[in-house]
Amino acid sequence: MKQFFFLFIFAVAAKSIDAQNLPPASPCLTNEIYRQFDFWIGEWEAFNLQGKKAGDSKVSLMLDSCVILEEWSSMPVPGGFIYKGKSMNTYNSTVKQWQQTWVDNVGGNTQFIHGKYEANKIIFQTDPWQYSKDTLAINRLTFFNLSRDKVRQLGEISKDNGQTWATQYDLEYRRKKK
Repeated sequence: MKQFFFLFIFAVAAKSIDAQNLPPASPCLTNEIYRQFDFWIGEWEAFNLQGKKAGDSKVSLMLDSCVILEEWSSMPVPGGFIYKGKSMNTYNSTVKQWQQTWVDNVGGNTQFIHGKYEANKIIFQTDPWQYSKDTLAINRLTFFNLSRDKVRQLGEISKDNGQTWATQYDLEYRRKKK
């Protein structure tokens, strides 16, 4: 009987200690700043400016709604190759900015470490990187919330420290019908 009593007291004490040491609820579930990019969540078909389908994208929440995960697949190119990539997007509360990491099936990796939400859009930007022997470049990626069923994604590059920008791609994401 003594053993049962000690086990019972130990179990109650352990449970009490565990409850006191639990971390608070995820800020991603309670702070609205983490919800600024939710307009991109869903299943999409992406089209170029000529109206030709460029690919499909599935965008979902993960890790207690702290990370927005994109899973991209292009339409097949001649020869059958399908370009695929994933991005992880999150609000970094330490530096108070949105950030994106993009990786793909051709060994590419882009770190958009500067990001902000303004005027119903998210704007990401890289640090300058070595484009060629004597040229630094910056990439910018903007997501425009056009409506509940449309998002524009504009990828740009600057080779003059952000003075001028050239379009790399311009896509309209259309929400897939269920």
